[in-house]
Amino acid sequence: MSYVVLARKWRPMRFEDLVGQDHVARTLGNAIDAGRVAHAFLFTGVRGVGKTTSARILAKALCCLGDPETTKPGTDPGPTIHPCLKCAACTEIAQGTDVDVREIDGASYNGVDEVRKLQDSLPYRPARDRFKIFIIDEVHMLSQNAWNAFLKTLEEPPPHVKFIFATTEVHKVPITILSRVQRFDFKLIPTLTIAARLRYVLEQEKIQSDDAALGIIAREAAGSMRDAMSLLDQVIAWGGDKLTGEDVARVLGVASRKVLYDIAGALVHGDAERVLAIIAELANQGYDTAHVARDLLALLRDVVVAKVCKEPGSLLDLADEEARDVSALAGLSDQDDLVRLHQGFSQGFDEVVKSGQPRAALEMLLVRLARRPPLLPIDELVRRLAALEQRLGAPRGPERPGAPPRGNGPGPGRPAPTPDLGARGTEARPREPRAESPRSETATDSHKEPPPRELHGREPAREFAVRAASGEPATEFPLRNARADSSVRDIAEPMPARRDPPPRDASIRRAVSARVLEPEPDPDFAIPDFVDQPEAEKKPLLRAAPPLPKLPQEPPKTEDLAAFRAISDRVNERRAELAAFLAHAAILEIVPGELKLGFEPGGMFGHGFDDKEAQELLNTVASEHFGRATKVSFEFDSTRAKTIKTLATIDSELREQKQREAIAQAKKHRGITDAIEILGARLKDLKLGRFAN
Repeated sequence: MSYVVLARKWRPMRFEDLVGQDHVARTLGNAIDAGRVAHAFLFTGVRGVGKTTSARILAKALCCLGDPETTKPGTDPGPTIHPCLKCAACTEIAQGTDVDVREIDGASYNGVDEVRKLQDSLPYRPARDRFKIFIIDEVHMLSQNAWNAFLKTLEEPPPHVKFIFATTEVHKVPITILSRVQRFDFKLIPTLTIAARLRYVLEQEKIQSDDAALGIIAREAAGSMRDAMSLLDQVIAWGGDKLTGEDVARVLGVASRKVLYDIAGALVHGDAERVLAIIAELANQGYDTAHVARDLLALLRDVVVAKVCKEPGSLLDLADEEARDVSALAGLSDQDDLVRLHQGFSQGFDEVVKSGQPRAALEMLLVRLARRPPLLPIDELVRRLAALEQRLGAPRGPERPGAPPRGNGPGPGRPAPTPDLGARGTEARPREPRAESPRSETATDSHKEPPPRELHGREPAREFAVRAASGEPATEFPLRNARADSSVRDIAEPMPARRDPPPRDASIRRAVSARVLEPEPDPDFAIPDFVDQPEAEKKPLLRAAPPLPKLPQEPPKTEDLAAFRAISDRVNERRAELAAFLAHAAILEIVPGELKLGFEPGGMFGHGFDDKEAQELLNTVASEHFGRATKVSFEFDSTRAKTIKTLATIDSELREQKQREAIAQAKKHRGITDAIEILGARLKDLKLGRFAN
């Protein structure tokens, strides 16, 4: 007699033998006991979970004729949930030879003609059995016409006909069919349930095995009992009468549980060298890299579950020994680190599976995880924030001996802040940007600003420069270089009152002051230390100033500017684009009855008033404003317009001034200054929001 594989030999014959599908067995059994058996059933689920087997068991239960030894001839015991397995109906259904129970392959008989032939046989009563039962496997392969031909028959079949459909792709079954059948979803069989069934089969076959071997086979079956039986047949052919975990792993080409634990342990401890050694050994033995990655991902998931849950037994689906090993592995690290390991590995898992070089991809992924930087606990961050909050709300710590007093305002032992005459205030804060510097923003690195210094004496360096530029004698003061590794602050003591400089043109004085306060940086220029340097090595404090810039533009009179702005606003209400051009016009003359505007030579904004319609609109608006007829004239390429500020220039200066004030105010905020001092940081950049505009 030919060999019968274990999947067929140990196929369940009764509902109580069905493994992992208790909900199906109980529902069908109760329906048979209550006499409420439907006329059509749909069994759906993945391969190897018992769909066809359950269909045969149901057919036996409906057609069983009773045990020939105990049932009297001529009597009908009726449907039973415990078929005898001895009568002609039970044995023939198990062998697939019963004439009244037909098993049809939906992939082969999927046309409308086959369905019509089946329908032609339905009116005839069964030859021997109690029902005519049609088991159609892979029913989703039927064509659309075949399904349509089934509709009426499936809804109202003869009372002696039962349909049992089985499919792995229930989404392909039309909804009109689903509404006419009772649907049963077959679940994946748990790993422990598969292992228990395999142990029972091996005991009946008189074959020894350890838990590791059964665990590997059950995991590789992935919820399918038929796959588990097929794998068991394969490993028995290798190992004979005794199965071990190492032999099973070698035959199936998968990593043993011990190897996976070693990899996970090396990841937790950050041992990248050990990880590479294990992967190299697995590759040399011919293990499938994708299988190793998949099993490792499942193990990392189990480790996280064991760490998070107090009673993880029902969630792990592992044997007792494996569950203990997973719990021990979870105790090696904290919860956040284990979650990060699983998340990082899951993100790189697809790259390993799809890569043309899976071994290299897996190695680099594991090395990256093993060299992950440590996480700073949340408790530590909260503690630091609490300490910072205390520092912000409480008096500052002791000051350095001999250091000037710190603080924002006057107090005991603290001098009053000096007026802002170009020097920095007494508060410790990052250097403010020099808003009035005429230097281009695209200066090269060779013209970087010299390092700042702490100043001690009667006058700050900027005031010294202002006095020297104005021709006024300045008081000398000693300078000391600031520490290079600390935040730099300029500390100025109260200055003695000084007399005003000789009167001069205000605009020229501003230009000279700006040029002196913000000299062009020179790498050879440095403020000397008059105390430490010899007299012969001292460099001059100031060098010759570059040529003065051109005279700045003068703003128009306040009343003229107000009138012109009112006219511009009225124009904006009617033609916004014309008001935009008008904002760049200089006010040459503005009186009731006449408005003369000018545009700089080479400007692009004058062309907006070339058309007659624009000029008429401007004349109308100006006349409405002054209450009398007003003529508007233009001077294009006007040299006078170069010396008068326009609305656009004035508005731009106002915005820049608001931004400078906002930056200065933000840098003086106590929260920023204290954070810089406590954390030892420096303010790199400051971005303004819409509030600063």
